[in-house]
Amino acid sequence: MARVRFGESSAGRALVLRWGGPVALAAGAVLCVIGWYGVSGESVAERQLPYLASSTIPGAALVVAGAVLLTRGEQGRVEELYALLTAAEDDPADAERPLPAAGGPYLAVPGGTLYHRADCPLVSGKADARPVNGDGGELTACPVCEPAP
Repeated sequence: MARVRFGESSAGRALVLRWGGPVALAAGAVLCVIGWYGVSGESVAERQLPYLASSTIPGAALVVAGAVLLTRGEQGRVEELYALLTAAEDDPADAERPLPAAGGPYLAVPGGTLYHRADCPLVSGKADARPVNGDGGELTACPVCEPAP
């Protein structure tokens, strides 16, 4: 008869990551409350020690373990969001539209409050960045690229 080990399959691992964190956090919180309640009823430090050793310290360890399990389960989502944020847009319209030189017309993003030089990292690669007239009108100069007024 084959032995099935808990957490060995991907479904078991997903189950542990999904429910292990919240269960450990809840159990740790309950132990901490029980330990606090026990300690609060004792005025002598020697009589408080058993409550600390038996429930408060293990409760705190379970809270930390639950937090680690919760964040570990979100690792795939974090990596997916990072990939979306750092992915270069393959828009052919960007390649065809020439960017103005650093001293040329300034750029602004629709709805934005700043105007930028063309080489500013805040507007580089933005397909919706459009040239603005003169010194940007009512827009404020970008503090990163510091376009000349």
